[in-house]
Amino acid sequence: MTPVYVVLALVFAIGVALGLYAWLAPRAPAPKPEAAQPPLEPFRATADWTAEAGAEFAGLSESARCDLIFAVADLDDERSAQLLLHALDDPSDAVALAAAHALVRRGAADSVEAYAERHPGERAERIVKTLSLLD
Repeated sequence: MTPVYVVLALVFAIGVALGLYAWLAPRAPAPKPEAAQPPLEPFRATADWTAEAGAEFAGLSESARCDLIFAVADLDDERSAQLLLHALDDPSDAVALAAAHALVRRGAADSVEAYAERHPGERAERIVKTLSLLD
């Protein structure tokens, strides 16, 4: 037998051994189903989050709410973080996207992902996709 045939036979034997192992190896147990969660209530976007910033901000226009988001984005305290989280519920996609972008810049991308999971739908998908384009 030539050395080429020996190498081919060895490669074939190793392949068969790996295939048998993959087929006969013990499997990890199947994950247990999570407890049934109550259905989510329909999402209602409101601009009520501006009341958190103060009474003078409660009736702001869309562009003014975006300006507020950009002003609050540079503050590094818990209240401004909560304000940005509430701004994700704004009816304007531009304001919600500005808040999501500010949260990601602050290092709170997990909060935006958690928001998208809590509010599944086209709006949350648009925000997440647009954020991925901005990064």
